[in-house]
Amino acid sequence: MSIGKRTLLVTGAAGHLGRRIVELLLAQHGTAVSGTRVIAGSRDPAKLADLAAKGAETRRVDFDDPDLAQAFAGVDRLLIVSTDALDRPGRRLAQHKAAIAAAVKAGVRHLVYTSMPNPEPGSPIPFAPDHYGTEQALAASGLGWTVLRNAWYAENLLASLPHALASGHWYSAAGDGRVTHVTREDCARAAAAALASQDSGNHRYDITGPEALTTAEIAALASSVLGRPLQVIPVSEAQLEEGLKAAGVPAFFAPVLASFDTNTRAGRIDIVSDAVKTLTGQAPQSLRDFFSANRALFLPA
Repeated sequence: MSIGKRTLLVTGAAGHLGRRIVELLLAQHGTAVSGTRVIAGSRDPAKLADLAAKGAETRRVDFDDPDLAQAFAGVDRLLIVSTDALDRPGRRLAQHKAAIAAAVKAGVRHLVYTSMPNPEPGSPIPFAPDHYGTEQALAASGLGWTVLRNAWYAENLLASLPHALASGHWYSAAGDGRVTHVTREDCARAAAAALASQDSGNHRYDITGPEALTTAEIAALASSVLGRPLQVIPVSEAQLEEGLKAAGVPAFFAPVLASFDTNTRAGRIDIVSDAVKTLTGQAPQSLRDFFSANRALFLPA
């Protein structure tokens, strides 16, 4: 189905998620066929050469640029992939607000934003206020908007689970809280569909995998699929922080990672939604299938 003669821009296109969204837009809607312009934006357009070779236009998009509105000129629908500016409190929210203001100035008609589950006040996640503040600014902007509250990536497990499988122990402060992992691919498919949609209404979607599991259930599933015994060792958040630091995690980032378990224990990510299928027509990948497909990454030689 053609998405019409419109201009779509994806920010953060040099990153894993943004790059995949651009690839999907190009593959699904082919600019030569639909007349649709797909623009990949990045602070460093030189990193987008492969996307340009596939048919995307490229632009320099820097949220710290006072002339940011120029980067959005002629854009009908804009996707803001949340930035990674976590070096100081408030910087990322300021960037997002600047991007929204620039979109308004440039005449963008609809803005899609990648948020997180339950970012409302009370979240133990240190960066939740960035997402909540961005959602509030978007709602007040006068633009049409779609908020995609992406659950935790299944790929995040690649940072911790291989080590846990190797040792046979998974230290967790999540208790019996449940978490719904979703693959980055499913997030990209949902985002591409939302950006390419003809729908101009305001929407908020929870982008999740098909099931919410406790840490013990995830461990049992991983053990079953990957063939390694794995025991969950309950610890406090403080103990988890210290263990992360001892494992080499930077001191400033260990509390952030530990807060994920606190968030899970509080039930704030126990969400299962059909939004991926609603947006794309295809159900999201299960964690079991993700483990099976990525066995070599979880069990490196």
